[in-house]
Amino acid sequence: MLDIAMLGVAAFAAGLVDAVVGGGGLIQIPVLFSVFGNTAPATLLGTSKLAGIFGTAAAAVNYAKRVSIAWTTAAPAAFAAFTFAFFGAYTVTKIPADFMRTVLPFVLIAVAIYTFKRKDLGSVHAPLHSGTKERVLAVLIGGCIGFYDGFFGPGTGSFLVFLFVRLFGFDFLGASAVAKVVNVACNLSALLWFGYSGHLLWQLGLMMAGCQVAGSLVGTKLALKHGSGFVRRVFLVVVTILIVKTSYDAWARW
Repeated sequence: MLDIAMLGVAAFAAGLVDAVVGGGGLIQIPVLFSVFGNTAPATLLGTSKLAGIFGTAAAAVNYAKRVSIAWTTAAPAAFAAFTFAFFGAYTVTKIPADFMRTVLPFVLIAVAIYTFKRKDLGSVHAPLHSGTKERVLAVLIGGCIGFYDGFFGPGTGSFLVFLFVRLFGFDFLGASAVAKVVNVACNLSALLWFGYSGHLLWQLGLMMAGCQVAGSLVGTKLALKHGSGFVRRVFLVVVTILIVKTSYDAWARW
């Protein structure tokens, strides 16, 4: 019962953080691996995706009620992410992800420095693109991040938020709302594979899903109440934690 309670709390916290800016897997996945150390990693990742898709979907619905989601960006990006997440998952079975483990901390450091130095970044919602250019750029971002999510994964939500802010001119709140839609597509793509291959603990995943939804409701409420400035601060905190975590993982493999 203590293990179940730990997983419930972790799922709630993951849902809260993920609803604001992504990165909930940083909380949820380590706890799963700690509690079920003898379970196949693919099964634990599949269970995490099952919980995560409910939390992310709940956040997306709540954002849609209060924020005008840029569907002309979100829809093509989500479609591309769904498709390329499959390719990423297939590729990781053929090619080790060691290179990504080495490079990722440096990419995250660059993202953090850029965001910190640009104080006005994401403070105003001023979309930069429309029409065909918007859709093509959305497909490129969705495809690249979807592939990355299937191939490796850490920081997917944070990368989406940053790219929608930097390349599309969205504020952090609007970018987070669009990122949730794309994240749902990534999670669904991966979940179909994990479910098909039998790598799911259904009862545990659904219990954690309920906790994730509760956390996502709190996280979405906080983001909507405090606005883009709050989302930007949480973004910087999550990216900093990601830098520490991925740097440690890369160093440990050496």
